[in-house]
Amino acid sequence: MSERLSLREPSGANPAWLAIPLVVFALITLTVGLVARQTVREPYATPFFHPFFTDTLQMKAWLVTAAVVLACGQLLTAARIYELLRFPPKGRFYNSAHRWSGRAAILLTLPVAYHCVFLLGFGTHSPRVLIHSLLGSALYGAVVAKVLIVRSTRFAPWVLPVAGSVLFSILLGLWLTSALWFFTAAPSAT
Repeated sequence: MSERLSLREPSGANPAWLAIPLVVFALITLTVGLVARQTVREPYATPFFHPFFTDTLQMKAWLVTAAVVLACGQLLTAARIYELLRFPPKGRFYNSAHRWSGRAAILLTLPVAYHCVFLLGFGTHSPRVLIHSLLGSALYGAVVAKVLIVRSTRFAPWVLPVAGSVLFSILLGLWLTSALWFFTAAPSAT
């Protein structure tokens, strides 16, 4: 297991360091939320390229579903890296798979986030939309905070799994309030 992923206390671990990713998380979350709040709502006024999808909502639902599937892979590879799961083979494959599936998941969320933030804005007209807007504002704050934690050795061993769990929970909440709704409730509403 790599030195970063060991459960030993890092030499520079200090609880005060938690303030840095928490402040970064809060600043990015507030910035995204404020930008989305100022968006002029003309969601379908811009042209849409239709390579595989019939409309923008279908594209967003499938991209975020793929991101959640990759995030589930993140949970499995993290469990293997921390040796909570012991399926073979041992090796660095899980570290690489974990990193690349995380990068791919975030890349898949970018067109969805662009459409949500800059074309739809921060919605408050229903509880589902409000929860979705709050979680969407927090997503990239959680991503950046987790990257800061991953890149540093100044955090206690429990901080990285908690940051990863928060990020996964936000992404899952976004999927539940968007793609699941689209696949179940939206078709019957039209």
